[in-house]
Amino acid sequence: MASKLLRPTTFILASASPRRRELLSRLVLDFEVEAAPVEESECTARGPEWMVAHNAALKADAVARKAEAALVLGSDTTVAVGGRVLGKPRDLEEAQEMLELLSGREHTVYTAVALRCRKRAYACDFVEASKVRFRVLNAATIKAYHARVNPLDKAGAYGIQEGREMIIDSVTGSVENVMGLPIQRLSGILKELGLEMRLSSSE
Repeated sequence: MASKLLRPTTFILASASPRRRELLSRLVLDFEVEAAPVEESECTARGPEWMVAHNAALKADAVARKAEAALVLGSDTTVAVGGRVLGKPRDLEEAQEMLELLSGREHTVYTAVALRCRKRAYACDFVEASKVRFRVLNAATIKAYHARVNPLDKAGAYGIQEGREMIIDSVTGSVENVMGLPIQRLSGILKELGLEMRLSSSE
């Protein structure tokens, strides 16, 4: 059984994202956080799914090399609309442009997860996609939203956990995936690995 093959000494989240930390805490009672010292790819030539999968694996592999007995989770999220991939905006002007582009349209949020345990030669990678439809936004709404929510650390210049009613009309798929970690699918994988006893009852 997988649970007899994979007995990590600890669980490490290879991300400094407070949103991913909060989401993972819904599943795992005890884990460490270590930001991965990697340069993320912004190459979109092979598509947004490849990009987030590549970046998630980079993060997980970098931390797993230093903690071979641990189960390490790396993740990456991006927003794609009309053939464009929207990462984190450089400044408020670009953040406004991103929301103007998303206004009144449906876009896709991709989040990749990479799990690694080098001691047991374990690797698991997947990408989850959710559809988000925006309300039609005017300049005043965008300004009010960015006064309430910091857009500079968020792909697509928005977050779904705060001020959602101002900008979002509907979500198809996992809301948590839009936040940065698809915990529904992740929960199933952790259970398959025999980690149920480490899972919180709040899942």
